[in-house]
Amino acid sequence: AGESLSLSCRYLFSRTLLRNMPEIADFNDSAGERALQERQRQHMARGLPKQKPIAGVKEVIVVASGKGGVGKSTTAVNLALGLMANDQSKSVGILDADVYGPSVPKLMNLKGNPELTDKNLMRPLVNFGIPCMSMGFLVEEVAPIVWRGLMVMSAIEKLIRQVDWGNLDYLVIDMPPGTGDVQLSITQNIPIAGAVIVSTPQDIALLDARRGAEMFRKVNVQVLGLVQNMSVFQCPKCNHQTHIFGSDGAKELAQTLGVEMLGDIPLHLNIRETSDKGQPVVVSSPDSPEAEAYRRVAAAVVRRLAEHPR
Repeated sequence: AGESLSLSCRYLFSRTLLRNMPEIADFNDSAGERALQERQRQHMARGLPKQKPIAGVKEVIVVASGKGGVGKSTTAVNLALGLMANDQSKSVGILDADVYGPSVPKLMNLKGNPELTDKNLMRPLVNFGIPCMSMGFLVEEVAPIVWRGLMVMSAIEKLIRQVDWGNLDYLVIDMPPGTGDVQLSITQNIPIAGAVIVSTPQDIALLDARRGAEMFRKVNVQVLGLVQNMSVFQCPKCNHQTHIFGSDGAKELAQTLGVEMLGDIPLHLNIRETSDKGQPVVVSSPDSPEAEAYRRVAAAVVRRLAEHPR
């Protein structure tokens, strides 16, 4: 009797589902599938918070990667500096949204706690003409951030909304690696002009980079293009070039995704040393080929934004 009751319940449930959502009955039919996807999109849209611009910020550019260790933060910092180096009339800021592993304080050679304005807003710390905000300014340098998701979301909201950014043409956000809560929270709460995906040419990094690009597409954020980082190593003694992580992997992924290849950044000792010293290569070695590579990426980003304004 119990088994018959269970079967009856399942039958009634399925009949009710089909009656209320006829698309399911025609799931294999293309028209029915499109109708189901549209209904799902409408349900999701109703549940999303309304996007609210950041006061004083014209355009937000997120720099993301599917996984850690591909040079995303170094790229974000040098991209911001490259944007300003290419056009001195533009004002640029950096938001370090990697709450668990903030790198911007080290990369930008900044320490200290933000001061508060009369309106109880945090003033960003500034170096090289770039205002910066990071969780690294609010905790001790070696202190681990042992927080659950809700606390992280609250911290991100404060880093975005409770900061006196002034007037910025571009705010570059260094996103945490992956496709989790922070990424969704940021993309759903503020209008994003475009996303830059950073990857090495290595196959395993490209798999995660593709996931990152697909995530931004699902939340209707324009993918400006891919940056292939650590693309080639040139021996400083004999100038022989070695593709340590493979060659042209990101270029092939960009073609597969139908997005632009924004540029190649070499695997160069100068980039690593200047980053560790808090003197990013774009400002410390502006005439070097490495700095020029970042400036080309910045120029490509500006061009893409102009081609597809939000």
